[in-house]
Amino acid sequence: MKKKEIRIVFEPSGKQVVVGPEKSILEAASKAGVSIRSECGGRGLCGKCKVIIPSKTGLNPLTKNEKSRLTAKEIEKGFRLACLSLVTGEAENVTVIIPEESRLEKRRILIEGFERDVSLEPAIYKVFLEVPKPSLEDVRADAERLLNVLGEKMEISLEVLRKLPTVLRDGNWRVSVTIWNNQRIIDIEAGRSDESYGVAVDLGTSKIIGYLVDLSNGDIIRTATIENPQLVYGEDLVTRISLTIEEKEKLQELHNVLIEGINTIIEELCKKASINPNRIYEMTVVGNTAMHHFFMAIPPKNLALYPYVPAVKYPINIQAKKLNVKLNPSANIHVLPVIAGFVGADAVGDVLATGIYESEKTQLLIDIGTNTEIILGNKKWLIACSCASGPAFEGMHIKHGMKAVSGAIERVWINPKTYEVKYKTIDNKKPIGICGSAMIDILAELWKAKIIDFRGKFKNRINTPRYREINNKPEFVIAWRHETALNEDIVVTQDDIHEIQLAKAAIHTGCAILMKRKNIKKKQIDKILIAGTFGNYLDPVNSKIVGLIPDIPTGKIKFVGNTAGLGAKVVLISKEMRRKAEEISKKTEYLELAADPDFKVEFAHSIYIPHKNIDNFPTAKKYV
Repeated sequence: MKKKEIRIVFEPSGKQVVVGPEKSILEAASKAGVSIRSECGGRGLCGKCKVIIPSKTGLNPLTKNEKSRLTAKEIEKGFRLACLSLVTGEAENVTVIIPEESRLEKRRILIEGFERDVSLEPAIYKVFLEVPKPSLEDVRADAERLLNVLGEKMEISLEVLRKLPTVLRDGNWRVSVTIWNNQRIIDIEAGRSDESYGVAVDLGTSKIIGYLVDLSNGDIIRTATIENPQLVYGEDLVTRISLTIEEKEKLQELHNVLIEGINTIIEELCKKASINPNRIYEMTVVGNTAMHHFFMAIPPKNLALYPYVPAVKYPINIQAKKLNVKLNPSANIHVLPVIAGFVGADAVGDVLATGIYESEKTQLLIDIGTNTEIILGNKKWLIACSCASGPAFEGMHIKHGMKAVSGAIERVWINPKTYEVKYKTIDNKKPIGICGSAMIDILAELWKAKIIDFRGKFKNRINTPRYREINNKPEFVIAWRHETALNEDIVVTQDDIHEIQLAKAAIHTGCAILMKRKNIKKKQIDKILIAGTFGNYLDPVNSKIVGLIPDIPTGKIKFVGNTAGLGAKVVLISKEMRRKAEEISKKTEYLELAADPDFKVEFAHSIYIPHKNIDNFPTAKKYV
């Protein structure tokens, strides 16, 4: 039979798309705007993109990877992995059912955060001018007479020059001129106009947040968020960078989908606020160094290769039209400076928003995300490092792990005598999985109840039906089948515990080595500032018990929210903060953890619960 295009229908959304042969169901879903979990970037490694395809015609046979990651019962029900299921063109229509556990729903994203007060001094400003009309005695060019009235020498963008003659005359020589940084005229309007807006964007590895700001007063008037559309290429940065190394054209592809995502945010912001995107005159951008490179289509290859050097470190200004960002075509995009290969502009934003660079006392800032950045310091010095922790906290390699979406278990309590479990889910819905904050609770609660030992190993002979062994592999039931929306028990396995131990050890190792390099003791830390969506929902006591963070008094631990995005916002409204950002980038000492002589030993010690040296963790020690 001749192969042809095939129509894919996705349920329960009903969305449809037509694709050619040899396309995967995951690719078809992306084209249709249907989000399916794919932590491994479509490589058939994570097994999280499960879909149900009732018909066996029109698709390739089950692959070896699918057979190893799907149970016999699932295969019987028609389960496939979306990334490995290819359409063959031998059927006209294929229906794909996306089970609840595979849906990438819009998750809880923290937009708010600690923001310091700054003096309003945006790079954008407007002036109203009355320009002398030309005459036979005064035949100066339109641009010349405009600049003469301004009294300053400035560039005029080509877009402004093209409409200058018409606007001057339509406004009867009374016009409003928009100027960027006292250097360039980027817009001109007939008559008087005071509207002036900017957008601050936080490019996260897994999410994008946009803030629409009124530049006349510095207020945030609307916010919008989306999942980073690059997620279909892989949950982690290394996977995405590897794609660009293996196939050079993938860089442009990853850049394009990122720009499309940003434009979606801008469109939503403008719709919410009922404003014209032509009135948005500047955008500021933060993100880790890899996202920074993807945003500008700079090859990120060397970020993944020793010694992990970025292509550029200093701040960049570029016109919106050059990146196809749908603002005023002459609008300026200001990309904040980075610190190093994996400590990016988002860390600079964190430091700016929290003001630790002006603190008299030493503070420890931890921005927990897919990539965790740690900054230690005060007004005299700053030192930073980065550690890979986020994928596990966002569900990668965890049997029932998932992002913080509706139905995810977010808090857990275990009775140390009966081993009974209480839990709380997001939106109080039936549980469909476990998100990162609950995994920290589970680790702490299992340890406090003496269900696991200091190595994270399940103890034998635990007298509860919640503990069991499947194929000689131990696991603990958090939610019974009848309680869940999955029609199966939600469990935590020995492998899950190990993954969380590795992630928490990475963060603690970063903290410990920075403190050691600067000879800072716990008692000298005035505050621990925890930033990021994930960090905001952590239980501070359980975080100390498992050894995620140094054990200092709980009152000194402060959750500061999305300080990276708010750092972008303060730069948008303050040229002084823009200068400070560059100073922070230059001033901050970067420590490459993997190259530190103490890294391997400290990491090995940090894997224990709470740590091999329990004496430094009095909160955990009292449960021994």
